[in-house]
Amino acid sequence: MTLAVLCLHLLVTGVLLPRRLAGSVRLQARPAAGAALWLALMASFTVALLLTAHHAVEPFAHRPAGLLGLLGLLDLLGLFGHPPHGEPAGPGLPHTHDWWLLTVGGALFAALVTAVGLRTGRDRRRHRAVLDVVGVPDRRWDALVLEHGRPTVYCLPGRRSRVVLSRGALRLLDERQLAAAVAHEHGHIRGRHHLFRLPADTFALLLGPLPLARLGRSEVALLLEMAADDAALERASRDELASALCALATSGPDPAAGAGNGNGAGGALGVASTGVLARVRRLARPGSGRRRPVWRFGVSVLPLLPYLLVCAPHP
Repeated sequence: MTLAVLCLHLLVTGVLLPRRLAGSVRLQARPAAGAALWLALMASFTVALLLTAHHAVEPFAHRPAGLLGLLGLLDLLGLFGHPPHGEPAGPGLPHTHDWWLLTVGGALFAALVTAVGLRTGRDRRRHRAVLDVVGVPDRRWDALVLEHGRPTVYCLPGRRSRVVLSRGALRLLDERQLAAAVAHEHGHIRGRHHLFRLPADTFALLLGPLPLARLGRSEVALLLEMAADDAALERASRDELASALCALATSGPDPAAGAGNGNGAGGALGVASTGVLARVRRLARPGSGRRRPVWRFGVSVLPLLPYLLVCAPHP
């Protein structure tokens, strides 16, 4: 029964929910919370996958004892006093193997995320070294200007971040549009959006064909672009930002854009590299980005849900 519950959880989080949530207007209303929800789904799927593998190999290693088994763990931690001498702390305590499995699995995933982050950071350093040679600092826009005719605006996030404008963008956009585009890039840098992208990119690298991996990677990228749009709206109007996005998107391929997922060359994030049509539609909706956050509870509980399901009462 435990294995069946875990397999059902894998099906829901890995296939059904991602297809349901992709393009959700409610998530786009709170894009940062929406991106966190996608990452929580990935964490929940990973925990369930590890527990499923463990219970498939050792089906009798863990004896479900209902949610009261969790109270036994709290007794063991001393939160509800100590059990009488010689008596167990409570039935159905989480098996030691489960904790070791989750710890080792989490450590391996963290190591892979770190490896992907180091590789991306190396690409950014190389990109930044080239920019510092060929770019001209512009104090007015707090950016580097490239002598390039193709209009582009993007940023290199990280500790030594850069906002980059091409000469073509300076010719194409008026001052208000350019201010909106630059504010969008500073929103990426202040929000440290590249750190949100790392676990999603790593999960997609491991489980690419899975809907949660494939859709989650693109949705996290889109939602973070929308979060940067919201940051830009503190200094620009919706019309100015939308017109800047349209102008950059229709001027030709963005050199900072990646292969359909918003990953820029050398780890860059481009203002018009991801989901321009969806973002312009969102900017045209009145009151977008102002709904109350309704996903906080789900974001907090989802990673723990597989373990709670395993500890739940079974007939």
